[in-house]
Amino acid sequence: MNEAIPYHERLLELLPLLNRQTELQEILRLVAGEMMTLLRPDAATIQLINPSTQETVRTVFRQGIDEGNPLMNLAKTVISGWVFKYNKTFQSDNFMADRRFTGTDWSALAMRSVICTPMRLGDGFVGALFVFYTAKAAFRETEVARLERLADLVSPYFRHVQDLTVLFQTSLPDSALLKKYEAATLLGKSAPFLELLYSLEAASQCDVRVLLEGESGTGKERVARAIHRYSSRQSGPFVALDCGALPAHLIESELFGHTRGAFTGADRDKKGLIEVAEGGILFLDEISNLPLEVQSKLLRVLQENEIRPVGSSKSRRVDVRFIAAASSSLRDQVANGHFREDLFYRLYVYPIRIPNLAERAEDIPLLALHFMKRFSGEQKKSVKSLSRPMIQFLKGRSWRGNIRELENFIERMVTVIPADGLVLDVSHLPREFEEEANSASLVAKTKVSLRKRLQIAERDILTAALEKVEWNQSAAARTLGITEQVMRYRMKRLNVSRF
Repeated sequence: MNEAIPYHERLLELLPLLNRQTELQEILRLVAGEMMTLLRPDAATIQLINPSTQETVRTVFRQGIDEGNPLMNLAKTVISGWVFKYNKTFQSDNFMADRRFTGTDWSALAMRSVICTPMRLGDGFVGALFVFYTAKAAFRETEVARLERLADLVSPYFRHVQDLTVLFQTSLPDSALLKKYEAATLLGKSAPFLELLYSLEAASQCDVRVLLEGESGTGKERVARAIHRYSSRQSGPFVALDCGALPAHLIESELFGHTRGAFTGADRDKKGLIEVAEGGILFLDEISNLPLEVQSKLLRVLQENEIRPVGSSKSRRVDVRFIAAASSSLRDQVANGHFREDLFYRLYVYPIRIPNLAERAEDIPLLALHFMKRFSGEQKKSVKSLSRPMIQFLKGRSWRGNIRELENFIERMVTVIPADGLVLDVSHLPREFEEEANSASLVAKTKVSLRKRLQIAERDILTAALEKVEWNQSAAARTLGITEQVMRYRMKRLNVSRF
């Protein structure tokens, strides 16, 4: 259990965040994150009751290794049923052997120990909070009390969100949100990407510290810039520092500034980046690379909102919002002693996980097309589209460098295509990718029927003809020797469109 920051201080930081939320999913994410932080379970789950019937219970959020298998769902159902029946917290250090639930074989259940407490609102229930552990746990009274206290504090916030009954209906994607963040060059349409945008929308409305965690190349700085763009600090500066790009002995001066004569070569006073970011946002990328002594000084800034330049005896007040980012788990860095625990919890106010490209495979064609158009313009090339085999190759490939690797790859492809080339195809792949492309094509062909292959071929012919005439359907129909009516029919049947 973390004691670096007292429990009441963590709640003081959580409650203002909840006060500003109107999106239910973001409230759920914040509450689940707090459960994981305070109790260190292997999984945290939130169930809500349909407010219209007070009967239907639905798991609306899970975090950790709760994989949602049928046996796990059954366990949660019987546990929450017990909690609502007796109106009190359920705890068991060995659920498999718990005599309250005999008659079912729980031996295949991944979780062993559990605490579940009800969320109440007036005389009724809102839902329940669960924490699960894979090993047998001897719960302390303080752990149970903390979950109960959290449930009491967060329950009223579900009264203020938009109609809870939408959780028990089918909802549509938020196209307005996608359009808004497209202006910040955040592109996608997949479920993980949309979930990220909901988090960014909430983060932009709150003037709190944000911790971005995601693999290298997932676009953490672009995400930080989007938060700045739509925040109350948009008129202030956005300052970025890669904490791994400078030698350790220069980072302190770069962040906090220095006075003249503070060290050899300091021939004048210099503002640090924290002071340069006054009124705006300072983005600290790869913050795990900060030396421990600099971490200590940064902690003071977060606590006191003051900086002291190197060589100075006077402190200066600053008004800066911090967004930190890490490509590896900061929690693991804390565990191995490379990162201060107290600083971690000061930064871990509003954590956002950025999905990797493998989780967003649906977005790859959209991203690739965006990069292709950009580089085509920069290089004065004529390329306007991606062939279907190329799209299949891109979607089937492993992108360990995520979006950054995809961007570099498309730039290289645009470079090698002939100046008059209109369609980026696998035939333009450099030699080292040919074997990979042939292998992917062979696998794809073995899974596709003759009818489907003919449809793909017809679609590629239509697309190529349309590209040559800037998508003029009448002109494309003439080049193919068909009527415009037939052209429109085949485009509709084969789902051929410009975007």
